This record gives sequence, structure tokens and C-alpha cells, in this order.
Amino acid sequence: MIQQRGAPMPTNGSNAPNNAELERLRGIARQMRRDIVLMTSEANSGHPGGSLSAVEILAALYFHFLKHDPENPSWPDRDRFIMSKGHASPVIYSALARSGYFPVEELMTYRKLNSRLQGHPKHETPGVEVSSGSLGQGLSFGIGCALSARLDNKLYRTYVLLGDGECDEGQVWEAAMSAAHYKVDNLTAYVDRNGIQNDRFTSQVMELEPLSDKWRAFGWQVFEIDGHDLAQVIDATNQANAVRGKPAVIIARTVKGKGVSFMENNPDFHGRAANKEELPVALKELENG
Repeated sequence: MIQQRGAPMPTNGSNAPNNAELERLRGIARQMRRDIVLMTSEANSGHPGGSLSAVEILAALYFHFLKHDPENPSWPDRDRFIMSKGHASPVIYSALARSGYFPVEELMTYRKLNSRLQGHPKHETPGVEVSSGSLGQGLSFGIGCALSARLDNKLYRTYVLLGDGECDEGQVWEAAMSAAHYKVDNLTAYVDRNGIQNDRFTSQVMELEPLSDKWRAFGWQVFEIDGHDLAQVIDATNQANAVRGKPAVIIARTVKGKGVSFMENNPDFHGRAANKEELPVALKELENG
């Protein structure tokens, strides 16, 4: 459920979902995938692959975990979500629209002139915490939010979504070292480990493995999950939120382009939308998926 203004902060175990809740979230995830495919096809541009791989993470956050108020996006006690991999803007726009931050119909203005929904998120869009898209910066910003909460004696939590290719950036590891040093335990990071960056597989650009061991070496508590299994996403998030004295990261093993057969594990759809011939095929697969 969306935790609105004044709702208590979740604690470990309090958000364990029953079957009905999981099915509700799966339905939201299916709709989000349709939104992503439709809005990128309408714009004939965008990044559907890395948006589709992150759907379950954002569905779990926006519709189960986050304490937020779409009618008051700047509510001081809201949880913060930082979309560090800003090129995957369609997935956060879908989550925000389906949460009530702006009309769902506005999704079809994606990347159009004068639209609030540009190719990379901008702070002026309701529900967007920070303009992003220059990779490597989101974790630093999230740590700043988390430390601000500590200084202000606030209970809100910060969540940051990173791309795996983004982990090539040196600033990510500077931030990781900083978070461990300052024992930032009111922050949970996710790495969308879909194995593809831009037009190639991550192993061809920069070998990241053993990725979990790298985060552990930097002082983080690490959880590894199937990022498309909502029960695992929720369980790992509950566990990460309960960690004390160090930051926590969830390595979510995902499939780029998840849900559309010709997009799955296909680097071509990092930055290419379904064309008019491909769109009906994609929508049919999502409907039957």
C-alpha cells in the first residue's frame, strides 16, 4: 500500500505481503510495463530496456514501501527515492503517474516539446527528487538526503536505484566508501544488474564481478535477489531496512527488456523503442505474460 502522510515508518517484517498483496503488485507491474512500451513507442525514442528491468523494484517501493503523499510531493517527512540511472525515466514516470502525482494520460507526452516528462527526470516534475541522467551521482545525492535526515532527527528513509553499468563510475565507489564511513544505515541502494550497458554487455565494457564482494569490501551489507520476484524484492528490502550501523545494497539480478521477448537481453533496446510493427506484438506478450 502507498503509505500516505502521517503513516508510521515501516519496520522489518511489518511489510511482509500476503498472496493478495503480491498479486496486486504484479498487476501494477504489468501495467507499468505497458506504460513503458507505449510511451517510448509514442515518442519513438527513450530507453525501454533498462526501464523494463527495474519495474518490480519500483512497483514494490511506490506501492508497498514508500511513505509519501502525491498530493504534497514536498512533504518534509516523505521517504526519498533517487533514480540515479536517469535514462530509465519511463519506469519512474509510470510509477509516479500510477501513484497519482500527475494524470496517467500525461505519460503519452514523454519526450515531447514542453512536456514535464523529458528523457531524463528533472526536479520540477512532481515526485522527482533530483534531476538525474549524468551517471554516478545519484548515490552521493542519496547519502546527502540520508545524512540530512539524521541531522534533522527525521525518520524518513532514502532509496537509490543504480544501474550496473553505472557502477563503472568512480563516484559510485567514493560514495559507497563515504556511506560506510558515516554508517549511513537509513539508506537502501539497489543495483539493477541486467548485464547490459548502452550497446554491449557489461562484461565487454568493464567486468564487474564479483560485484557483491566489491560492495562488501566497501563496508556494505549485501543482499542478492531475483529482481523480478516481488516476494524477494520485498523481503530483501525489509531486511536491508533493518540493518544497523552500515548501509545496505540489494543486487537485483534482472533481465533487460523483461516481458517483451524480442527486447529481452537485447542491447539494441537499451535506447530504441518498439516501432509500429513491433508495438502490437509487445503489448500482446505483456497482456499474456
